[in-house]
Amino acid sequence: MPQIITAKLKLNLNAEQKALVSQTALAYRDALNYTSQVAFDTGKTSNGLKLQKAVYNELRVRFGLGAQMACNVPRQVSTTYKTLWTKVKQSNDAIASCYTKRRYKGLDKAPKYISRTCTLNYQRDYSFKSEQQVSIITLQGRIVVPYDGYNKHLNLIANGSKIGAAKIVYQRCSKTYYLMVGIEVEVPEINPLEITRVSGVDVGMRYLAVETDLQNKSKFYSGKDARHKANRYHKARQTLQRKGTRQAKRRLIALSGRERRFIADVNHQISKEIAKPNSLIGLEDLTGIRDRTKSKSGKKASKKQRRANRNKAKWSFAELHGYIDYKANLNGSLATKVPAHYTSKSCPKCGHTSDANRPNKGLLFRCECCSHELHADLIGARNIAIRTLLVRQDWTSTGSLSASPDVSGRETKAEILQRFSELRWSSDTSPHLRRYSA
Repeated sequence: MPQIITAKLKLNLNAEQKALVSQTALAYRDALNYTSQVAFDTGKTSNGLKLQKAVYNELRVRFGLGAQMACNVPRQVSTTYKTLWTKVKQSNDAIASCYTKRRYKGLDKAPKYISRTCTLNYQRDYSFKSEQQVSIITLQGRIVVPYDGYNKHLNLIANGSKIGAAKIVYQRCSKTYYLMVGIEVEVPEINPLEITRVSGVDVGMRYLAVETDLQNKSKFYSGKDARHKANRYHKARQTLQRKGTRQAKRRLIALSGRERRFIADVNHQISKEIAKPNSLIGLEDLTGIRDRTKSKSGKKASKKQRRANRNKAKWSFAELHGYIDYKANLNGSLATKVPAHYTSKSCPKCGHTSDANRPNKGLLFRCECCSHELHADLIGARNIAIRTLLVRQDWTSTGSLSASPDVSGRETKAEILQRFSELRWSSDTSPHLRRYSA
């Protein structure tokens, strides 16, 4: 079973090579914006073949792109429009379901590409040479550039791993170009009978992740320090933007992307600890969670509500889920998603489900029926773990595993939730809430 990973290679360009790469990346970006406007003017089309026929010759003549690049541009724009149309449909469904009244405005004007970027095809637009060098196409011909990177990725490239397309990206704060290369790594097929550990992971903002397994071994990953540091970056940007001086703008460029990289690093560390070998890891299916839990916004919102909305917008649970998924595959494990309905409101001991089980929506879970008390996030992780155990039993009996639950139909959803309501946590001992109140 193949697993795609991305190798980040730093290109050690001299001044002349840097100018050539910059010229190519800027021309590619201009071609993306031109194609985006053409797609917008022709009914906001997402048909890649139709776009390619409309813009191919213009991309070759006007922007000087090579044949492969002139094909990659409409494909990339087509993918962007498909994503935007999906968001429009999701927005319409959310409005119809009364989750929100705000209409998605992503297609009110043509999407604009800002970053310097360029997609390259392996063995056509770029290829690897000996002595840790890579040949890259530019508008003025090919250049051979030395590169650096993570030793594990360098070994995969040197040992002949299957290599796919790559992207040139530009980091403004360090004025450095990187080559992001897709590498296919073969991982062994997983047998459900060989899995020795089943765990559940509850994600959130106060605790970025809470993990527990069926042996009652739990771990909390606090989000307090990460959120505090992210808020410091936000306040720094606000202060510099209000200043508006040239030095402030230079500082803003230096800070750009730092918060995102910090959060990604935190998620990498958490996912590395969660993705243990020979495990089936249960994750919540949180599709549409932001629309369902959004507070008031705009002038009517209080300062506290606006801060809560900002924190939700920066909540990177999807990134954490993705890191857990691919690292689990590399460790001989597997991550699967289970329905997230009532995971923090349902008692794992007696099965009673009620909003009142979480007084004031706080960190304390107290069951109305059996008086069971525990940390609310740990309750969620336990419910996910026993649901994952049910998924494993179905996988063993049927021989097939669905990576994401299908609860689109009301009857299907009701049937699945009925099965989950019959599950019970069998452990006799439970850690007390005070142990995890920090």
